[in-house]
Amino acid sequence: MKQINRPQYLQFLTSWKDEDVIKVVSGVRRCGKSTLFEMFKQQLRNEGVKEDQIISINFEDINFDNLLTPTALNNYIKERIQEKNNYYVFLDEIQNVTAFERVVNSLQLNKNLDIYLTGSNAYFLSGELATLLTGRYVELKMLPLSFKEYLTVNKNENQLEAYNNYLKSSFPYAITLDELKKRQYLEGIYSTVVLKDIVKRLGVADVSVLEQLIRYMYAEIGNLHSINKITNTLNSSGSKITNKTVANYVSGIEDSMLVYRADRYNVKGRKVFSSNSKYYAVDIGLRRLIAGDRTEDYGHILENIIYLELLRRGYQVFVGVVDNLEVDFLAIGSGEERLYIQVAYSTEQEETLKRELRPLELIKDNYPKLLLTMDTVLPEQNFGGIQKTNALNWLAN
Repeated sequence: MKQINRPQYLQFLTSWKDEDVIKVVSGVRRCGKSTLFEMFKQQLRNEGVKEDQIISINFEDINFDNLLTPTALNNYIKERIQEKNNYYVFLDEIQNVTAFERVVNSLQLNKNLDIYLTGSNAYFLSGELATLLTGRYVELKMLPLSFKEYLTVNKNENQLEAYNNYLKSSFPYAITLDELKKRQYLEGIYSTVVLKDIVKRLGVADVSVLEQLIRYMYAEIGNLHSINKITNTLNSSGSKITNKTVANYVSGIEDSMLVYRADRYNVKGRKVFSSNSKYYAVDIGLRRLIAGDRTEDYGHILENIIYLELLRRGYQVFVGVVDNLEVDFLAIGSGEERLYIQVAYSTEQEETLKRELRPLELIKDNYPKLLLTMDTVLPEQNFGGIQKTNALNWLAN
């Protein structure tokens, strides 16, 4: 398969090269982390780094099973370095190494090592690694292909045709496959994530209940949910599950990066609400596989795509609450700059347009306010400072 250029992610690694911090790339399985490492390693070679200065281990490769303990891994790397040279160490799927945080912490003491890690779940950053390496690592949160990246591969498709195909899956390898193989590939990703990253980690006894929960979360993207509401819904369909178990499972599903959560944020009071959040799928093709086709979901699917794009662009993303109305997204940047976004598949009906504009009109600050739609009639308009624009153009640029 031809490598797909991921300039934003490659630039992150380039900008942190040789800095005295550990570089961590996290993301759902098969989103392209290993390929990103391969592209970065090739860039190092092009810059004159010699092959023996690059130490690369993928812990899903059975050939490295003898290195799954911290002592063995530490010895393996120490045997391959000399004090006079600089080395670039790539440890792929590091969560497979027992007590890996010990060896990573030890290796970081060597000033001639530049260390890069990947992991396919958030567990490995939620425990001892984060505690031991506070302030000593930077994290790149990687997602499957953006719409813009997809367009670089499928240049002959018009935007609407590309969007419809993009919805079938945004996983890099999946976009090269026919429909049958694509489905089989997505089934493999799903099974691996569920069994390796959730069931094994949480010790799930009844996998069918867990899968029912995932199916429910995927079916209900873009809707507000509380743990209590999810529990009641599952129990009404015959499951026997408690709030505590649901909360544990939801946390595990989030950590596996199958879903992402957007909490509610009071725009005027600048306060995050502790209950009722929205969940979004990491890939619409995966969601279609698990939850099926739902013809009424065009708006929520577009909302899902916009949400993921905001994450790619480096925003913290919340569901905005202003008075009793909801703004689909309040995106807060690193410098506390804000962006308010309403997403609607169509606002060609006057009533719908007024409804979508109303929450944005109630916000009196001067930060940008966008209404993103798929409208073909008057796709670009300005309503008193609220910019209506075509969602696909926004995604592509």
